[in-house]
Amino acid sequence: MAKKAVKKKQTTSFFKFIKWFWIVFITGILSVALLFVLAANEVFGEMPTFEILENPQTNLATEILSSDSKTLGKFYLDDNRTPVKFEDLPKNLVDALVATEDARFYEHSGIDARGTVRAFAFLGKKGGASTISQQLAKQLFTGLAARGWKRYTQKIKEWVIATRLERNYTKEEIMTMYFNIYDFGNNADGIRSASKIYFGKEPKNLKIEESAMLVGMFKNSSLYNPRPHRNPVGTKNRRDVVLAQMAKYDYITEQEKDSLQDLKMKLNYSPESHREGLATYFRMYLQGFMNDWIKKNPKPALEGERDRYNLYLDGLKIYTTIDSRMQANAENAVSQHMTKLQAEFFHQNTPERNKTAPFLDLEKSEVNAIMERAMKTSDRWREMKKEGKSEKVIRASFTKKKDMTVFDWKSETKEKDTVMTPLDSIRYYKSFLRTAMMSMEPQTGHVKAWVGGINYKHFQYDNVIQGARQAGSTFKPLVYAAAIDQLRYSPCDSLPDTQYCIEAEKHGNPEPWCPKNSNGKYSGKNYTLKKALANSVNTVTAQLIDKVGPKSVAIIGKNLGITREIAEVPSIALGVSEMNVYEMVGAYGTFANQGVYVKPVMVTRIEDKNGTVLYEYVPETKDVLSKDVAYAMLNLMEGVTQGGSGTRLRTQGVNKWKKEYDEVITGYPYGFKNPIAGKTGTTQNNSDGWFMGMVPNLVTGVWVGGEERATHFKSITYGQGATMALPIWGLYMKENYKNEDLGISDKSFTKPKDLSINVDCTKVAEEAQENKDTEDDLDDLDF
Repeated sequence: MAKKAVKKKQTTSFFKFIKWFWIVFITGILSVALLFVLAANEVFGEMPTFEILENPQTNLATEILSSDSKTLGKFYLDDNRTPVKFEDLPKNLVDALVATEDARFYEHSGIDARGTVRAFAFLGKKGGASTISQQLAKQLFTGLAARGWKRYTQKIKEWVIATRLERNYTKEEIMTMYFNIYDFGNNADGIRSASKIYFGKEPKNLKIEESAMLVGMFKNSSLYNPRPHRNPVGTKNRRDVVLAQMAKYDYITEQEKDSLQDLKMKLNYSPESHREGLATYFRMYLQGFMNDWIKKNPKPALEGERDRYNLYLDGLKIYTTIDSRMQANAENAVSQHMTKLQAEFFHQNTPERNKTAPFLDLEKSEVNAIMERAMKTSDRWREMKKEGKSEKVIRASFTKKKDMTVFDWKSETKEKDTVMTPLDSIRYYKSFLRTAMMSMEPQTGHVKAWVGGINYKHFQYDNVIQGARQAGSTFKPLVYAAAIDQLRYSPCDSLPDTQYCIEAEKHGNPEPWCPKNSNGKYSGKNYTLKKALANSVNTVTAQLIDKVGPKSVAIIGKNLGITREIAEVPSIALGVSEMNVYEMVGAYGTFANQGVYVKPVMVTRIEDKNGTVLYEYVPETKDVLSKDVAYAMLNLMEGVTQGGSGTRLRTQGVNKWKKEYDEVITGYPYGFKNPIAGKTGTTQNNSDGWFMGMVPNLVTGVWVGGEERATHFKSITYGQGATMALPIWGLYMKENYKNEDLGISDKSFTKPKDLSINVDCTKVAEEAQENKDTEDDLDDLDF
């Protein structure tokens, strides 16, 4: 009886255990299910709708693309994100993520049951349980990890969202979204930005060790950041853990793992910021262009969306005409020449040599006026004024020394730390020569390179399109074009180099206008128009504008795309009107394009994030000159580089001038043999140096000068366009010709059939040897 009682008791206890086991088990299941139901019904907080799950919203940077399909830069606020497709991800990157973050990614449906049980059993000591889908859910919809009991409800929400994501998207789409959403630090939002910023390449080109490093950052992108001096040991160790995981799951062999772990960390750190990188001045011009376009083009928005495109959030793609290779050549040419030119300027403007440095030809009161104006237009003055500071306090702040970082050509980073007063810093920055350069394909108007200054971070004024300076002799071709077009002159017709005066009543001044040549002399000889333009003979140009009239020249200027006012007075013949490089390149492009003006274009197409075309450029053209006149003008300007102020482009021997001068003329001798049409220009007191250079399919304009006209070289030796601006063109074109893929022509300009204008001047007696200019003849250099 006792045994039966014990047995019965044991049986009863067993059934009670089974009963309670199932009660607990079912209760647990129901509790979990209830939690899911409660979370799904937003008891623990708002959940994303089906529509949002179908179209998760992330901030996308607008991407600027070059004509050769390179990323020039991006517009973004906080998120520098450009999405990629799954096919753009290399297999080693995908393998590294799966091996490290979610080994059973392809087996589960959003929640890894085994991993979850393990996490609960060992309290997370043997790894967490978050799947890639859960981590994506957290990134997209739940944000930063909460604390306390909210962390548990957040985790439940992540589980629910993860299962929903698995139902709506394929595994590949989920993985792609995760790579695109993650913040890798240093403005590297998403895998594409990270790959470009840390390694300077597209994701598809990542090596295994590079992919491992980026995947290692998913654990903590701040702690395991590869940026120099952050945490090099920890970052390498984390990379090696990823490689070990890849070997563990047979994505790589043990031997490959060992050899890869032995590799040092190699970075090509290229930060993407608005003030750094390629084509910074152009990108800032483009920002203004896009803002105007957005105002005029409303967005076909859905209910609840913005009715305007957002340049920084909507992931637009802007296709530009800039060629990244030519842009790099242009920026390098500017840097190479301006470094040496500036060094010479500093040498000539020490306090011992020039007490008013960096200004010349000014009284002390005039210098004070410049500094006063600069001080009152400075950011410091404006900001302190907003704060309600008195003028006395503001002025005092400009005389107190402060720590600051300023521009410096000598430094590798182009910056140096120093201590100076804000007033001294204004004077320091005014001592730097500025530049502008633009290069355009004349047949299409496509702008291939745009350099608005020497360094955008420190000099944000864009001299290509914002600035305007006297054009000097680069304006003279417009006068010659009017004469050839209206009077049917040819390059071989000649005029005397004698004093020539235009009557007072023709230009509104009380005295006749009698321009002198730059050397103040008159040779008394006859010059062909070709020879006169090549050597910028002012007396000949004066005769031509007197014959055609200033109004005719001004009209041609307008037809050539010059929008600024051109005063209808004879003195415009010598370039007293102010122009910018953008207008001048467009005007000269007409000569190279057989007389047809094509408005310069920088943007060819704009697309939204889905690839829908929002804008396509329609060329703006105008017939201005006949083919014959345009070709005659090219023939005239070829004389500039054959025997005039641009001859040094063709020099192949050693310069006869002093060694110090040779060092400033960067890249000399240039040794070009192909046809080049061009024009140098120098304004009064050497304040501006210009060079316009053309080959059949590329027109380039260069300007160099100070911010103030009083910042200039003392002598024409260094102050002329042939010294200040021409070398940048020479360096730029030498590099362009080295790259045959660019297709820059070295052929002759296209000659019209049945040309009606005589351009063969070989039989003209005026071309005698005694009138030939040589490189060391400084008397007839242009003005």
